[in-house]
Amino acid sequence: MNVLEDYSGHVEPGGPASRRTLTDLTITKLSVGPMDNNAYLLVCRATGEALLIDAAADPERLSDLIGHDDNRPTLRTIVTTHQHPDHWQALGAIAGAYGANTVAHPDDAGPLPVPPDSLVNHGDTITVGNATLEIIHLRGHTPGSIALLYRDPGGHPHLFTGDSLFPGGVGKTTSPENFTSLIDDVSSRVFDQLPDDTWFYPGHGDDSTLGVERPKVAEWRARGW
Repeated sequence: MNVLEDYSGHVEPGGPASRRTLTDLTITKLSVGPMDNNAYLLVCRATGEALLIDAAADPERLSDLIGHDDNRPTLRTIVTTHQHPDHWQALGAIAGAYGANTVAHPDDAGPLPVPPDSLVNHGDTITVGNATLEIIHLRGHTPGSIALLYRDPGGHPHLFTGDSLFPGGVGKTTSPENFTSLIDDVSSRVFDQLPDDTWFYPGHGDDSTLGVERPKVAEWRARGW
């Protein structure tokens, strides 16, 4: 697979992957499936262990992303950010092929095609090699939607938001109550806790930073979506 090393946060359906190299971790983004889902492969540079966020679709492309030679990373974990089917179409195939441990929030575990090996709640942590990711529960898009936070010791935070936060707004909700829950959680658990230079990676489309989006949060709340 062609992997671009000049990471911008933009990938095209059917196009190359894009890799960002941090001091201790690499983050590689790939668009898969008909809904332009983002899958993120995180690899610990010291151990070669890998974690995949959302095995959304196209198991062959995801396998190509992981690699086929002797130096490929060892996929230990697959995290599903939430229960919607476009985020787990390749979960069974990839988990089965690599024997990876599957992770999700208990409130979204039921619809998944593979029962999670590990259930995580708000404030829990998981690891990929020597790197630690924090679980942030963001209620509203689905009951068990989660984001994953990596606090890069050599730089700024990196946040993987699933479908809970995008450039321009929070994720889709199905009732005023769910919208209020999501905007409240995104405000208190993300924007109130993390700095402007936090780079976030959504489940579809391009990335952004909290600093770019922060001035718009009151507008999002007022418009109700």
